[in-house]
Amino acid sequence: MSGLVVVGVDGSASSLAAVEAAAREAQVRGAGLRVVHAFVWPAMHVPLGPSPLGPSEGGLRKIADRLVAEAVERARATAPEVDVSRAVVTGDSLTVLEAQSRTAELVVVGSRGMGGFVGLLVGSTAVHLAAHGRCPVLVVREEQSADGPVVLGVDGSAAGARAVEFAFAEAELRKAPLVALHAWTTWNAPMPAPQDASAPYANPPGALAGEEEYLLSEALAGHRARYPGVVVQQKVVHGRTREALVDASRSAQLVVVGARGRGGFAGLLLGSVSQALLHHAHCPVAVVRAGSGRG
Repeated sequence: MSGLVVVGVDGSASSLAAVEAAAREAQVRGAGLRVVHAFVWPAMHVPLGPSPLGPSEGGLRKIADRLVAEAVERARATAPEVDVSRAVVTGDSLTVLEAQSRTAELVVVGSRGMGGFVGLLVGSTAVHLAAHGRCPVLVVREEQSADGPVVLGVDGSAAGARAVEFAFAEAELRKAPLVALHAWTTWNAPMPAPQDASAPYANPPGALAGEEEYLLSEALAGHRARYPGVVVQQKVVHGRTREALVDASRSAQLVVVGARGRGGFAGLLLGSVSQALLHHAHCPVAVVRAGSGRG
């Protein structure tokens, strides 16, 4: 682990909520916090200094410095013992934060920023980072709860194994119970081999449900031993994964999912379940790509 949590700020209420969440994450991890603002105006050849007709304290660069200073103050007020640094980096937010994710153990962003459109539930920066970030990405909403369990979406895929590890670590750090939820339907469940090849039907009633229970237990087995202090509830639901996880998010403090799971299409970086959660979850969402660090 690099010992660094990065938070992207743009002066919006959503990004200030992300700063508070990032400060708490840095605190429980014993990590440093870097407050980063992507300064896009130089790339657009816009004058950065104050206007001759305006106040001397004006200018785009000073505005950027002020909003970063405000975010740093918010972080220090939330977690005074955390070492907080700042950076104003020229470039668009997508490129800047993706680059920052290469050296971070966690990147935190608000669900919507200054450029959010009315009716748009989650911003393009959050979606882009969830798909392309080199470390786990935590997407924060303005209203969040410190209570409730950490909810983990499990599908048994190799791509989701990193998310399982991250969720156990988060539950331990937060001293919260972990609800490991696996949802299935007859359309997405792998068909187990029939017990009797001469049977008229491939599987007796209840066979699929039993296989799904086993899949969930197998996905968690090694992690239970590594995190003995984490209280785990296994929950298998017959239904659609997106709806089950969104519903579970109502009483959770965090939902953790992989970027892509079982049934994902080649070349698709962000799956339908993770996208649905980014748009509709009622609590912060952590998206963990298969190639990202543990966090």
